[in-house]
Amino acid sequence: MAPAAPADASGSRLLVAAPVHLRYAVVAMVRAQASAGQAELVWRHDGESYEARLAVNAPPQPTRTQRSAGRIGAEGLAPLRFSDRVRAEEAAHFQRDAGKVTFSSNKPDAVLLAGAQDRLSVLLQLGAMLAGKPDKFPVGTVIAVQTAGTREADTSVFVVEQDEKLELPGGTVDAVKLTRGPRREFDPALEVWLARGMDYVPVRLRLTQPNGDSVDYQWSSTDKG
Repeated sequence: MAPAAPADASGSRLLVAAPVHLRYAVVAMVRAQASAGQAELVWRHDGESYEARLAVNAPPQPTRTQRSAGRIGAEGLAPLRFSDRVRAEEAAHFQRDAGKVTFSSNKPDAVLLAGAQDRLSVLLQLGAMLAGKPDKFPVGTVIAVQTAGTREADTSVFVVEQDEKLELPGGTVDAVKLTRGPRREFDPALEVWLARGMDYVPVRLRLTQPNGDSVDYQWSSTDKG
């Protein structure tokens, strides 16, 4: 098993989580009707390159798989490719030499900013930032990260909230909560809980749509290595 990988970004020490396989119980609320499913996050790296995969199976929603692959460097995670597959796959490519992000959907290129992440890697990058120097992120801290999907790249603004003790299917966890409000009128709100005693990996995620529909991922078990 590869060790946790330290790095420095803008004078701050980062500590990337050790490889891990997390499983989640998923509850989707659609038009006030609940359905259960499961998800898994597989995180692998060798200290220099990484790959993350998040697979979700929560009927009646279609199966969804997101993948992020890239390098680990001076600013933590540096994605090279992000893909999102529901029925068909779309992808974003981080062309670092050219300073841009390109999209398989033929959407306009985006300028690549320092520290840019994708929608999956940003969760692990946030954990690396907090793990490296927890005291730098008190309640109320605002963290802005350029975040690419498969059609665009914009800025995600996360706010550090109060710690919470979570009672999850996998056990009781002390976690840092971060929130990201909707970026536009019809965007979902995101809540992320990063576990202090588990390398700050995401142990709970909740996406809430403007109409109240939501998807809630809660950690249920861990496979090491």
